[in-house]
Amino acid sequence: MNFTKMKRMASNHVSAFLSVVVLIALLALSGCSCSPAQESTPPAYESPYDWSKVTKENGRFSYTKDWAPASLTGIDVSEHQKIISWQAVAADGIDFAIIRVGNRGYTEGETRLDKYLYENIDGAKKAGLKIGVYFFSQAINEDEAIEEAQLITRALEGIRLDYPVFYDYEHIDDFDGRANKISNEQLTKNTVAFCQQVEKDGYTAMIYGNKKIMERVDKEVRDRYGVWLAEYGVERPTAQFDFLIWQYTSTGKVNGIETDVDLNIHFLYH
Repeated sequence: MNFTKMKRMASNHVSAFLSVVVLIALLALSGCSCSPAQESTPPAYESPYDWSKVTKENGRFSYTKDWAPASLTGIDVSEHQKIISWQAVAADGIDFAIIRVGNRGYTEGETRLDKYLYENIDGAKKAGLKIGVYFFSQAINEDEAIEEAQLITRALEGIRLDYPVFYDYEHIDDFDGRANKISNEQLTKNTVAFCQQVEKDGYTAMIYGNKKIMERVDKEVRDRYGVWLAEYGVERPTAQFDFLIWQYTSTGKVNGIETDVDLNIHFLYH
């Protein structure tokens, strides 16, 4: 037996033992608890906008940053607004319009174009407004979502847009809508399928919905495409996620439109 080696091993064991004793003593003196660490609480959501700079006048919100205008005012319209005097709309301080291309029925599931689609696009453009479009979806799978996106491309026939093409899935509260029972996973898949097809066809895609709907869509997808949020009756949205456009009322009044109309604020800068 190599005694030198044995002595070295013994010395190492003693050193290790003493190190453990010292560590225990230090923990005792510091009052440290050796129970497993608790999970930290996620940080609270912080809006990218300074809401002290958001003001409301005559029922319309606006935003300023560094004492300069940092928002645009817009409307979204469909055949429900009937014939619109777009020059009067523009003169009333409206900067942009998001126009419905069409919809899928929430019972039979047939797709159709909006009755006033081309009249609204032509009128808004001639009045100098920036335009985007949306489709009211009741898709129950990815194939139907792609079909809706392709219908938009065919309908627009290369018309230039200033704003994105918006995917507008909605839960039909007062009726047993065909898409009411799709899972969150399926809704996310439909959203991605629609947006990817829109981008493939040369347009920018974005998603629309209220807080409840948007929370059903994966955060990664919301962040990738951006959100147009619908939330009414509040001075500041309660949604705990980022959005670029806020639809804050469905009962807005705008010259040139005889019916109530949705009003929106587009935040240009954080």
